[in-house]
Amino acid sequence: MCGRYVSTRSPKDLTRLFGVADWRPEETLDPNYNVAPTDDVYAVLERAPRHGDEGAVRRELRPLRWGLVPSWAKDPKIGSRMINARVETVHEKPAFRRAFARHRCLLPADGFYEWQQLENDTRGKPRKQPYFIHPADGQVMALAGLYEYWRDPDRERDDPAAWLLTCTIITTDATDAAGRIHPRMPLALTPDHYDAWLDPHRDNADELRGLLTQPADGHLDARPVSSAVNNTGNNGPHLLDEVTA
Repeated sequence: MCGRYVSTRSPKDLTRLFGVADWRPEETLDPNYNVAPTDDVYAVLERAPRHGDEGAVRRELRPLRWGLVPSWAKDPKIGSRMINARVETVHEKPAFRRAFARHRCLLPADGFYEWQQLENDTRGKPRKQPYFIHPADGQVMALAGLYEYWRDPDRERDDPAAWLLTCTIITTDATDAAGRIHPRMPLALTPDHYDAWLDPHRDNADELRGLLTQPADGHLDARPVSSAVNNTGNNGPHLLDEVTA
């Protein structure tokens, strides 16, 4: 599972790293050291021109709300339960299979948080130690994700406020440092798979699943951090400071 992560890179950095051709300055997000479900997050995606439009596919940097709302959902609140999609079943689950075929994205991250179960305290209450898990070389993680459009049926179709864009993170079995803390982790893609994953014209499920069989190589470091991260209202670089576990 991935229920919290860190995303602090600027649009300038992200457009360069991911070859983005289109982003809107008015959609700039603040650095977020405690990304939580329903927050707006940066996503790299490609969209083909709509029928009758001219031009080639353009790679965009867009803010999406974390927690995927399927197009058929009656209530957008369902998104708070759709923050992750398991790589083993993402292509066949009703909530994700349409987005898997048509709407794939990359979610840039500095790293992610995970909690390790510890022995109960002296009062018998369970304790969990949060860890920040990140690439040892400081590179950006490109988390494999899906996005979807949801239209509010109570608004006119041409009303910009009628459309909600949401996303989810694909997870896999944890490896390296993450595996010592939690059995699942977000699946990061290698740069050589970015183009194929984002291509909106690519819809062969077997081929797409093949891109997800080898998570990005590279050593992951994990360090214990303060339980302040447990509160989604807390934010700032101090959340990444190492503490004694």
